[in-house]
Amino acid sequence: MSTAKKFAGQTAIYGLSTIISRMIYFVLTPIYTRTLSVGSNGIFTTMYGNASIVNAVLAFGMETTYFRYLQKRADDKQQVYNNAFGVVIVVALVFMLFSFLFLDSIINYMQAGVKADHADYAFYVKNFLVILVCDAFCVIPFAKIRADGRPVKYAFIKCTNILFVMLLNLFFLFGVPFIIKHQLPGAHWMVGWYRPHWVGYVFLANAIASILTIVLLLPEVLKLRLKFDGTMFKDMFVYSWPVLVANISFIINESVDKAMLKQMLPAAIGDQQVGIYGTCAKIALFLSLFIQAFRLGAEPFFFSHSKNKNSGETYARIMTYFVIAMAMICVALTANINILATFIFGRHTVHNQYWLGLGVVPLLLFGYVSLGIYVNLSVWYKLSDQTKYGLYISGIGAILTLILNWIFIPKYSYMASAWVSLIAYATMMVLSYLWGQKNYPIPYNLKKCLAYVLISITLVYLSFSVFNHNVFVGNGLFLLFASGAFYFEQKELKIIFKR
Repeated sequence: MSTAKKFAGQTAIYGLSTIISRMIYFVLTPIYTRTLSVGSNGIFTTMYGNASIVNAVLAFGMETTYFRYLQKRADDKQQVYNNAFGVVIVVALVFMLFSFLFLDSIINYMQAGVKADHADYAFYVKNFLVILVCDAFCVIPFAKIRADGRPVKYAFIKCTNILFVMLLNLFFLFGVPFIIKHQLPGAHWMVGWYRPHWVGYVFLANAIASILTIVLLLPEVLKLRLKFDGTMFKDMFVYSWPVLVANISFIINESVDKAMLKQMLPAAIGDQQVGIYGTCAKIALFLSLFIQAFRLGAEPFFFSHSKNKNSGETYARIMTYFVIAMAMICVALTANINILATFIFGRHTVHNQYWLGLGVVPLLLFGYVSLGIYVNLSVWYKLSDQTKYGLYISGIGAILTLILNWIFIPKYSYMASAWVSLIAYATMMVLSYLWGQKNYPIPYNLKKCLAYVLISITLVYLSFSVFNHNVFVGNGLFLLFASGAFYFEQKELKIIFKR
């Protein structure tokens, strides 16, 4: 099997699993918007925003480090696994210990002055501690599956996890009320503890599913050997700590705006504004899942392909078609934004507040375009062992995110957060390109990539603003764009498909 074919096949499987997972979450979103209050959706968004930052800390940059050291220490892959997995386990256990020692302080911070039952927030936090620790335990076993070239197993476990989350959500939000209403077996017991429309059941479902994931990964977990190589760890740590800080900075760019909205806006509207922003942002997540699918396949591929003679040309070609695909997804999502919004929010009525936030979607989409290009560009500092640049770039993005949100959120609310997200990711993209071409030059086709991005921006503006997201005009523009892209790329595409 050719290298390109293998990469495309594995990425397709990762993509399919990611799409299935996101589609199930997408199905859950309208359920949440119709079952939970806007404030409850805000709590949901805030909790997951904070959790994502902790996830980056617990992974300790070891996922990327594991892939890199499988190439550098190909003679001792088992020890690389032992070191990487052992570090994550220790960090997760220390985190769990300190979290329970300072549990009340964490709960008070998450509550942020909201008039709600302290016991409710205690339940939310405890469930998230379980989710965070379980997810941390799964990082390196999942990385091993990817490194071993087993995307089908990866996809099966991921899809099983999210399917379990969906079934548990449906059980708690609809199954239990049905049992109680019709006095089915167990109804008397359920009446004693069940609370209708309570967001805590969403968190409980995720915690149970995370435990199940560890069970499914037991064959990989049991491959761990209690043998630690201190010398190797020192080298791995030098590589990983900039990755850790860069990941934290990246998560700040991705999630801190939700936390800042809740903290900086008046308590009476904080959860509501976060709920609108977070729910509207789910439309843009269709592009995010494409980036995630690409990263899952690309990261191990880039490392394993790095010693090939024409690796630079391969990376550049991948970038070009990655940009074209992202640009087309942006135009397609904007063209059908009314359909997607109706599915998620319900009909456009005076009382449906979610429709007010649709203006954030185009901004977030092109923020994700910048992020996707940055993810692709980041190969240069990972392959050249210059991970400090990842720290610098993500750090600058995080500083921009914090400062600009702090300045503009009080006046512009979540629209400020959407603009800031775009500015931060675009800055990271430009810096990575400039430093990368200086330190590890790759012959990217800059003119072609820039042309496709600019054309997509123009078409999105026309579709969303000029034609007021009319679905027929929008899809007409999308078909025009897709046809043009195919016409100009057909020669290269024929060569690729022929191979």
